[in-house]
Amino acid sequence: MNIRFLGHATFLITSAGGVRIITDPYEAGGFGGALRYGPITDEADIVTVSHDHADHNYVAGVPGNPVVVTGSTEVSGISFRAIDSYHDNAQGAERGPNRIFCFTVDGIRICHLGDLGHSLSAEQQAAVGEVDVLLIPVGGYFTIDAGDATQVVNLLQPSVAIPMHYKTAQVDFPIAPVDGFLAGKQNVDKVAGSEITVRASELPETPQIVILQPAN
Repeated sequence: MNIRFLGHATFLITSAGGVRIITDPYEAGGFGGALRYGPITDEADIVTVSHDHADHNYVAGVPGNPVVVTGSTEVSGISFRAIDSYHDNAQGAERGPNRIFCFTVDGIRICHLGDLGHSLSAEQQAAVGEVDVLLIPVGGYFTIDAGDATQVVNLLQPSVAIPMHYKTAQVDFPIAPVDGFLAGKQNVDKVAGSEITVRASELPETPQIVILQPAN
């Protein structure tokens, strides 16, 4: 399985058999130009949408004719579990609902947290279950911050955690860069490019944080 970070909370996940999944597609130039990642040019077979904000639900900008997944379903032999959560720490009163998506590709259990805005409850943790690759927001303000993200990683104990939704040169949102999340942590791999290949037989025994460079 290949994971390519397109930017913000958008990843292209490609199975060994060629099934292409794009998570939370952003609108290039959205929010008055505050989101300056380039247009998404990769085609997708499936698109997951965690919530209806333009930096996460711009399905119209994804080439191809993808099946849009907004809840628990099965597409192309891949079972998607949607776990209800919130975009804030006030049970959705500030920014509404958020869906956590868990699915398995090539024997690798993936969890995309969307714009999770709170620590996980015991029920949510149990619903997520075991995770091999965790795609986790760390920038704060609109999502969990570095401290809460660390707590979530400690709870779920993924083999690989890939931060997302943090400040870069292409983002003018009032969110923090990834450095705060990385502070004091061991086993950090800063990849020079935007993608990695993950194999179920080669998952690290010690949890590892992987930083990918935005492709767009």
